Amino acid sequence: MSLAETDDDVRSVVEQLDLQVRDVVRREGLDPQRDADAVRRIAQSLVREHDERSLTGRVAPISDVDALVGELVARVSGFGPLQPFLDDPSVEEIWINDPSRVFVARLGRHELTNLMLTPAQVGELVERMLKSSGRRLDVSTPFVDAMLPDGHRLHVVLEGISRGFSAVNIRKSARDRPHRL
Repeated sequence: MSLAETDDDVRSVVEQLDLQVRDVVRREGLDPQRDADAVRRIAQSLVREHDERSLTGRVAPISDVDALVGELVARVSGFGPLQPFLDDPSVEEIWINDPSRVFVARLGRHELTNLMLTPAQVGELVERMLKSSGRRLDVSTPFVDAMLPDGHRLHVVLEGISRGFSAVNIRKSARDRPHRL
């Protein structure tokens, strides 16, 4: 098996389990952002079942069960690929000027991450973040300042007002930022 096939297998497993977690969340009528612990339990159960089936050779094995559960919870309850930056105490700020250029400020220094998003992913993330704040973004309100559930500040500029893509900035709350001397 080539490395590309391995990556494709991993992506396929993640996508399949993501759909299964979302299906159970919908059937149980859970709010994934408010019931993140329930989503974690669902993800753990589905990943464990998949891992057991992998022993038969019918499905691809999982190399890191905990990491997969974390990714599923981030995708369903959190803010997907941005969640690791939100969870990282050394990250003070996150901004997206273009889906392929995601930056963070870490301990006062700006750095370009290796995260590459699609415009659809940015749109879905913005929609999810704004849903949690009760705010909206459209032609009548092309700029939005909001507060995320954890106290982080969100600023979004609608595509078309910014240069070709919706611009997103998340400034983590002061209590979550490390202190510099």
